[in-house]
Parts: sequence; C-alpha cells; structure tokens
Amino acid sequence: MWLYCRRNRPLLNNFFVVVRSPNRRQYNHTVTTNMTVKMDFEEEALLLLLLQRKMRRRKKRQFWVHPIIENKNESQFNLLYNSLRMYDDKFLNYFRMSKNSFDYLLCELTDIIKRTDTTMRKSIPADERLALTIRYLATGCSFKELHYTYKCGSTTASEIVRDVCRQIWFKLQPIHLSKPNKEKWQDIAQQFKSRANFPNCLGAVDGKHIRIIHPPNSGSLYWNYKHFFSIVLLAVCDSNYLFTYVDIGAYGKTSDSTIWKDSSLYKKMKKNELDLPDPEIISMDGNRLPYVFIGDEAFGLNEHMLRPYSGRQISEKKRVFNYRLSRARRYVECSFGILANKWRILHRPLNVAVDFAEDIVKACVVLHNIVRKQDGYNYEDTLMTPDFIPFENNEEYRVGRSVNLVRDKFADYFISPEGELHWQYTM
Repeated sequence: MWLYCRRNRPLLNNFFVVVRSPNRRQYNHTVTTNMTVKMDFEEEALLLLLLQRKMRRRKKRQFWVHPIIENKNESQFNLLYNSLRMYDDKFLNYFRMSKNSFDYLLCELTDIIKRTDTTMRKSIPADERLALTIRYLATGCSFKELHYTYKCGSTTASEIVRDVCRQIWFKLQPIHLSKPNKEKWQDIAQQFKSRANFPNCLGAVDGKHIRIIHPPNSGSLYWNYKHFFSIVLLAVCDSNYLFTYVDIGAYGKTSDSTIWKDSSLYKKMKKNELDLPDPEIISMDGNRLPYVFIGDEAFGLNEHMLRPYSGRQISEKKRVFNYRLSRARRYVECSFGILANKWRILHRPLNVAVDFAEDIVKACVVLHNIVRKQDGYNYEDTLMTPDFIPFENNEEYRVGRSVNLVRDKFADYFISPEGELHWQYTM
C-alpha cells in the first residue's frame, strides 16, 4: 500500500492523504489535527505510518464457522451428557461432582447464564455452558482442547468459563460463603473443640501461592520468594473443611504479614466488627478467654489470633501448645489439598489474565463448599499434593504482655488434667 500526503497550508490545521492500494483503488482521507506549526519530514512519516496501520483491513475469514466445529451433534456434550446422567459414578468421575450438585448449580444459575438465540445462530444452552465450565475447572484442560471437544471457538470457550465463574461467585457466594454471625461462630468453635480438642477456636488461617503465567507489564509484582509468579489465596476454614473467609489476588511478592494486615478480616477484627462471641471460661478454675483464630508463624499474635511459640529450645508447656495448635491448624491445610485435587485447574499455572485467574479461584472456592456440603469428599481427593506453596516466615513480632498472657493461659489449659491429651507428650 502506498501513501501520499499533500499539504493544504504552510501552517497545518489539516492535511489531505491519498491512499493507493495494490489493486489501484484510491481512498481519500482528510485528517484534522491541532498542530499550529509546520510539520517536518519525520513527523509526517510517523503520522502516515499510524494511518497505514489504522487502514489495514482485517484478514478476511476463511470460514464463518470452521467445518471441524460446525456439527454440534458431534460435541462431547451432546454425545456424553445424557449417557453420563444414567450412571452416577461416571458422572462423578467426569465432572468431579454428583448429579445432585450439578443440578443444584444449574437450577441456581440458568437464568443468569443462558443467552438468547439470534437470527445468525443459536445460543449455547445453559446446561452446556455450565458443563463446559465445570469440565475446565475439574480437569485443568486448555481452551484449545475445549475448542475441539465441545465444538466451539477457543475465545467462545474462554468467555463462557469467565462468565460462569463470575456468576457462580455473584449468585452463590452470599449463600455458601456468607459472613458468620455470633451463633455461627459459636457453632464453629464447638466443632473445633470436639474434633481438634482446641476450645474457643473460630477457624484456622493460612495463605497459599497459586501459580500464574507472568502477567504482561507487571515486573516483579507477582514474583514470589519461591521464584515463580503467583497470586495469593488467604483463607479461613472450619473443622468441616469448609471455607468461611477468603481473600484472593494479592501480589505474589507481598509479605505474609502485609497480606494479613491488608485483609478485610483483620481490619474488621481490629474494629470489633466481626460479631464475635464474648470471652468464655474454658476450664473450671480458669479465667474467661477470648475466641481466637489460629495460624502459623506468618501471622502476628494479638487478642484474637494465636500463633506457635518461636524457638527451638522451649519448655514442655510451649511444645505441647505448639502441637495442639498445629493439630487444629491442619484443617486449613487439608482444605487446600481437597480444593486443589477436586478442581485440578489449580494444579497448573493459570495462563489467563490476573482478573480472570481471580474469578477462577473464587469459583473453585465456592464450588468446594457446595460439593463438600452436597457430596462430602472422597479419600482420593486428599492423596495428591496440591501445587501450593506456603507462606515464608521472615519477620519477628513484638506484642504486648496481655496478648502473651492469653496464649500462656491456653498453654496452661493444654497441660492441665482437664485439657490434656494422653498422647501429646510423646509427639
């Protein structure tokens, strides 16, 4: 393509451009500018180059719909879906959830994920959109693979997954990941006491790095201490392996203490906006102790957060406390393991934009809670090690004497006849 420029005036407010293409057709364009000085040759060349890029035509489609994906009757959904519904075990194996869970999701989401048919083509039904998304999250396959198996474009598959993930979070998060009230907190604490032998515990807190592909123009923001790119999932779970709070999307390079202090949970805790129960007595002759969250060394000690005693040469009381806290904190580690092994998209780096990756993780967290409530969990889901990296602890915390006294009182309870476990001294 050749371009020629003819000036109208010595001082340019506009100029006339003639564009000649190889087929000898001529296109005339008048470009208005705000320039009041005479353009030199370099400026003209740069402006003409920008105009040439703007005038380039898109490559003409070879097909409106490619013959390989034209026949929707050959898609995996049309070939398998109805047959899978006849066999519960096969349906569970394919979608990583039961029919009841899938039907529940479909009932809740149909109205907001379905699309309208047009004169150009029929829309993809809501059940197929949901099946495609669940298959993507459950297997970690690529959009190219969905392009061939579900007979739709790669971009279409990506847009469907993104839309459905967002709607899962928008519609179902208020139901299955809602903010606990005082009665709910007390119920969680009672379950921790009966299952983990840790009284007044509101939940186990931990954070994990989720691998992503290096986002463009992000520098080292997402580069973590383990030398790969990640976003951080900070979560609180109960003793039933259900998430009660999540904070998703922090930079991989951000320190653990900063992520915790920037989370909405910490800020509400400091402002006493979590509707926590009042302190209660945990032993017959003891004082009232506050309800607490438990975490590892990455989290600072305060009135409502307990962490292990630091150091190697510690007393038996402190060693027993560390064991009992670790025994209760394992629930969040197991929850992460079940999450990743159920939704195996988290086994590989997420090769999508950061906001899309956050939508995927949010949807997986909500689906984890739904499937856990509806189906329980399979032992197989806990066998593989999830591709998560724990926080690095490289900071020391100084706390007030009153906060240390709270931890000491818990430690005293764990070695008292009322609160001790007979095997804790041999661990």
